[in-house]
Amino acid sequence: MEKYDQNLKERVIADYLSGGGTYRQLQGKYGIDFRLIHQWVQAFKGSNTNTMKPSKQQNVKLDEDLPREVKQLQEELRQARLYNKLLEALVDIGKEKYGIDLRKKNGTKQS
Repeated sequence: MEKYDQNLKERVIADYLSGGGTYRQLQGKYGIDFRLIHQWVQAFKGSNTNTMKPSKQQNVKLDEDLPREVKQLQEELRQARLYNKLLEALVDIGKEKYGIDLRKKNGTKQS
């Protein structure tokens, strides 16, 4: 049985990936073993690097497979949203620390 809920895991992963500290620093902050935090981060990174190319066999799925596929897609969407939050936080940090605004402004001309 899993000791930590998904929201806490996501917070810790986002904190690490946005430069919130090392694994050991996050261990002190959250009271979670640094090795477990490392496992969570690696699992998250691995799940985001997988490219899914559907094969012809996957296109011909039975209706029984749909609920499982929907759950998988919901999980992928949840992870993509978390990744997007992380990127937004990194852009905010870049603007705050270095004065660099990476967001495109409406109405600007491209050179």
